[in-house]
Amino acid sequence: MSWARDRPPGGRGCGAGDPAEEWTGMDDDLPPDLPRLRTLETWAATYLTRIRARIAAVERQQAQQHTRAPTAAPPGRPAAGPARARTPDWGLAEAGIGVPTTEVHRGDCWARGRSLVTVSAERARAELADGAQPCAVCRPDRVLNRP
Repeated sequence: MSWARDRPPGGRGCGAGDPAEEWTGMDDDLPPDLPRLRTLETWAATYLTRIRARIAAVERQQAQQHTRAPTAAPPGRPAAGPARARTPDWGLAEAGIGVPTTEVHRGDCWARGRSLVTVSAERARAELADGAQPCAVCRPDRVLNRP
């Protein structure tokens, strides 16, 4: 909005005699009369108060987020629940291709292979007593109290 029509001719505010226009080059977008300037001042003060209140609210919200303990699992860890299969405590796996021997493993053993059949601790003890080989890595015979 231009207030140029209300201005006396003779300059663009470069110190050409009008003291109100000497301080800035913003003379084109502000009204020249005092009542409109006071209205703009009131509006600007009210708007500045609203902006400062919003800044304070956002700062409080960010402070609360940083002080709160995380409620979700860290992103690197998968959440336990129905979608995730429980690791078995004990399992039976074939010892190798073409080898009929069965090995007993702990459920979290890295050497268990891909096809670990979940069994109870009693069944694992019975398999060891019947001649199944204990895994040389996880040593389930020591945990299950079998020699």
